[in-house]
Amino acid sequence: MDLYQFNFQNYENREALVWQYGSFICFREEDDFRIVLYHMGSFFAEVWYHVPDNQIELVRGFKSRKALEPYLVTVDLSDLER
Repeated sequence: MDLYQFNFQNYENREALVWQYGSFICFREEDDFRIVLYHMGSFFAEVWYHVPDNQIELVRGFKSRKALEPYLVTVDLSDLER
């Protein structure tokens, strides 16, 4: 599955795909959210979990290096560049 196919899916399918195929990398916290980063093979996925409501608000896929910047202070992603 590529990024386009992933993002074309509805919210529930994207969530299921992350649980099935994603490899956990790390998480970060921003305001009331815990944002979890997964490696999906040829792209990354973020799962935005809203802590006060105890529910997932967003699942999104991306390839952008800019979107990875918030994680670079806590994890080394250089091995995933191959």
